[in-house]
Amino acid sequence: MFNFKGLIIALVFSVSLINEAYSIMIDVRTKQEWDNGYIESAIHIPLKNLSKDIGKYTLNNNEEILLYCRSGNRSGKAKLILEELGYTNIRNIGGIEDVSKNLDLKIVIK
Repeated sequence: MFNFKGLIIALVFSVSLINEAYSIMIDVRTKQEWDNGYIESAIHIPLKNLSKDIGKYTLNNNEEILLYCRSGNRSGKAKLILEELGYTNIRNIGGIEDVSKNLDLKIVIK
């Protein structure tokens, strides 16, 4: 009989050994700002909740985290917060309009 549970454990162990990083994009604006439009594929964690909620979305402290806000100011503050928490691969990618233009990503409006 196939040992599916053993396969899952082996896969998790293999991934932890190679410690691959992947990108997550976080919008640190307020809920009201988020509701007015956000970058496709981004997740929303308001700056005031970042410290307590970041662990829900990350696997380790080495994965690439991309941060944006309205102008780049709050995402700069968010970068400092995450660095203090031990995250090592963080980029402030600026304001939402620049992110949309520079990365060719759509702004989703509900």
